[in-house]
Amino acid sequence: MKTERITLRHWLETDAKALYKYASDPEVGPRAGWQPHKSEEESLEIIRTVFNNPTTWAIVWNETGEAIGAIGYGPSCDCSLPAREGEPTVGYWVGKPYWGKGICTEALRLMIAHIRETTVIRSLISGHFTDNHASGRVMEKCGFVATGETVFDNSLHLGENRPIRVLRLELKSL
Repeated sequence: MKTERITLRHWLETDAKALYKYASDPEVGPRAGWQPHKSEEESLEIIRTVFNNPTTWAIVWNETGEAIGAIGYGPSCDCSLPAREGEPTVGYWVGKPYWGKGICTEALRLMIAHIRETTVIRSLISGHFTDNHASGRVMEKCGFVATGETVFDNSLHLGENRPIRVLRLELKSL
């Protein structure tokens, strides 16, 4: 999947250095509900495990060929989102130097088009911490509609529960 600025492709082990570069930033991971990476080895392990599936992609900046973030969808996470049966959860992030450039919106639109063309998925669910307004704007620009709020039991990851605004995108009528 590709646009003029970005490509969505599966993660490669050679992306570990770039992943660590952006995922070690203490302002990036906590906004998405995960701890900053502590080493390039940890980033490599994330590529080999968490990112090693057919519905998770690296967001690659075409100008440099560098992986600058991630996007994907999959089974509902352990984050208290009120997903319907079989409804995948969407997640994404980009490195701080790329914030405010419309990259997540571009990547999410690209992924949604791919889902519509290649799956029978009827709807997607996502959420953002209530203090991360930029992520909410990304979802809204892509057609997601707010459905309420819940709390992310994040005590295992960041030591606190945090409120999440829940949004859903209907892809096909039920």
